[in-house]
Amino acid sequence: MGLLSSSIARKIAMALSGLFLVFFLAMHVTINFTSVCSADTFNSLSHFMGTNGLVQVILQPVLILGVVFHFVMGFVLEIQNRNARVVKYASYKGGAGASWASRNMIISGLVILAFLGVHFYDFWIPEIMHKYIQSNPEDPTRYYAETVHKFESPVRVGIYVLSFVLLAVHLWHGFASSFQSVGFNNKYSRALNGFTKAYAILIPLGFIFIALYHHFNQLPH
Repeated sequence: MGLLSSSIARKIAMALSGLFLVFFLAMHVTINFTSVCSADTFNSLSHFMGTNGLVQVILQPVLILGVVFHFVMGFVLEIQNRNARVVKYASYKGGAGASWASRNMIISGLVILAFLGVHFYDFWIPEIMHKYIQSNPEDPTRYYAETVHKFESPVRVGIYVLSFVLLAVHLWHGFASSFQSVGFNNKYSRALNGFTKAYAILIPLGFIFIALYHHFNQLPH
């Protein structure tokens, strides 16, 4: 019984961390999408996020811890599930009817984790270097140009697009299952499931559009 409770607790913790990251994705794509509409708006929002004490001292560390926790728990649950199978995979048919997304969450998760490394290298580390290591004077208009420059390389854009396709696959199963893990099962479940599927498509598509827009907008006409 103790093992069962521990397993349930892990799944709930995994679900809650996932829902937290889903909320962050919505905020992130909203801010980034302003770079398509208005450079000034994007600069203003980015400057606020990059200099606000609450965001930098509290929300940013919480976000990083949330990402680490979510992926660590994902690996722990994957190992736990594999060890719990009495019958070897060759004769195991329990997941035969499951979707590819649900059966390969660990694969899509690993790709997303690798992408986060690239994303940190592209944006977070340069930001830390700029503000705290090099101690450059703050320029509230620099964010747009720096962001657009990152999408100049077709290789980097290709990595971003592929990663967000895998993010869509990950969200397709993970977002809906998060609500199931926390016990949300009532008359609104069907509508909520439709919302999670739409979210899993639209949010990654938004990121892909931003990357492609800035890439092709820089090509000579």
